[in-house]
Amino acid sequence: MTSDPQQPRASTSPHEAEATTQDNPPLFEKCHRFFDPSGDYAKIKANDLYPYFRPIEESEGSRAVMNGDELIMAGSNNYLGLTADPRVQEAAQEATAKYGTGCTGSRFLNGTLDLHLKLEEELADFMGKEQAVLFSTGYMTNEGVLEAIAGRNDIIFSDKDNHACIVAGTQASLADTKRYRHNDLEHLRTMLERAAAERPEAGKLIATDGVFSMSGKLARVPALLDLANEFDAALMLDDAHAIGVVGRGGRGSASTFGLKDDVHLITGTFSKSFASIGGFCVGDRDVVEYIRHEASTHMFSASMPPSTVATVLKSLEILRNEPERLDRLHEISDYMRDGFRNLGFDVWESETPIIPVVVGDMETCFRFWRALIDEGVFVNAVVPPAVPKGQALMRTSYMATHTDEELEEILDAFHRVGHKLGVIGTNGHG
Repeated sequence: MTSDPQQPRASTSPHEAEATTQDNPPLFEKCHRFFDPSGDYAKIKANDLYPYFRPIEESEGSRAVMNGDELIMAGSNNYLGLTADPRVQEAAQEATAKYGTGCTGSRFLNGTLDLHLKLEEELADFMGKEQAVLFSTGYMTNEGVLEAIAGRNDIIFSDKDNHACIVAGTQASLADTKRYRHNDLEHLRTMLERAAAERPEAGKLIATDGVFSMSGKLARVPALLDLANEFDAALMLDDAHAIGVVGRGGRGSASTFGLKDDVHLITGTFSKSFASIGGFCVGDRDVVEYIRHEASTHMFSASMPPSTVATVLKSLEILRNEPERLDRLHEISDYMRDGFRNLGFDVWESETPIIPVVVGDMETCFRFWRALIDEGVFVNAVVPPAVPKGQALMRTSYMATHTDEELEEILDAFHRVGHKLGVIGTNGHG
C-alpha cells in the first residue's frame, strides 16, 4: 500500500524526532508566527495589498516600470533627478572602466582610491568644513560616528523621531542615551539641566535629524544650537534628506538658518540627491580624523566602489553648477502641498519635497496604495509604529525633474482614490 503524499509521515525513530526538533529551535518560533494565515501579513499578501519589496523593472527618474506597467514615481528620494542623468551615468561607467567594479577592501588597507580623497576634499569644501570622511552607507555613517565619538562617560541626547541609524548608533555607543520628545526642546532642556547637575564632567552630544524623513519637517536648528552652547554640548545633524535639498546651494538644514558653520558635525548620505550610495561626515579636522580611526563601520567595511564615488562627484558638480534644480524642487514642493490641501487631504506640516498625506487606518492605507498603483502612481505606504495609530499615510516625495503634467496626474489620481475610499474630507480619520 502506498502512502498518501498529502499526509505528513509520522516520525519512526528517536533520531528523526530529534532532527525535527533541531530544525525548529524555539528561537525561530516568532518567525513562523509571522506567517500565520490568520495574521496581518498573510491577509495583506493574499489580497495583493502588500506594498513592500515590490520589484521595479525599469527606472528613468520620474517614471518607473513595475509588473510591466509604467508608473509615475512619486515615492523616490532622487530629489535632484540625477539617477538617469547621462552625465552621471557616463561618469560611473568611466570609473568602472578605469578602476574596476570594486575596491575589495576597507579604506584602511587597499580600499582607498584617489577618487575617495578627491570626494572628501570636495565635500569638505562644499560644506565649508575642515575635513570629511566617507562611509559605505548613510546608515553606517551615523552608527559609526556616534559609536566613535560618544564613550562610556558621555551622554547622547536623541530626538525620539530620529532615523533608525541614529538609534543604532546610540545602542552601539557605550554612552548613556536620553531620548527627548520629538522637537520638544523644553524637554531637552530639562534633560540637559539634570545632566549638568548630576554629571557635570560628562561629555554631551545632541543628535537629531536635520529633516525628519516621515514628516519632511526641519529640526529647530537655532534653538538646538543655543542649548548646545549653553550646556557645552556638541550638536550633530543628520542631513540625509537635507543635503542637496534645502539651504543655500543645497547645503542642508543648518544652512537654511545661516548656521552651517556653527554646527559641530553634519552627516549625510549619497543615496538621495547624489544618485548613489554611501555617506559622509564633516566637521573639524581633529574630530573627523578621530572618527576615521575609531568608527568600526568605517574601519571594518569595504569602501565605496569607484562607480559610486564618481557618481557622487558628478552629482555634486551638477548641484553646484545648476542651482535651478533646487529652485524647481522648491516650486514643486510648494505646489504639491497646496494641491493636496486644496483637494481636502490632511497633509502633515512639511518644509521639503517629502509630503505626507494622511489616509487613516492601516487597511485603508494599503488599499489606498494599491489603488494608486492601478491609477499609475507609485508612492510609499507608511503605517504604525513608524507613524501614530490612525495616522497611516502616503509618503510622497518629489524630484526636480517631475513635469507639470506628471504633478497633475498625481493629484488627479489622489483625488479619484480619495473619493473612492472615503478619505477626502475625513482628515485621515474617517
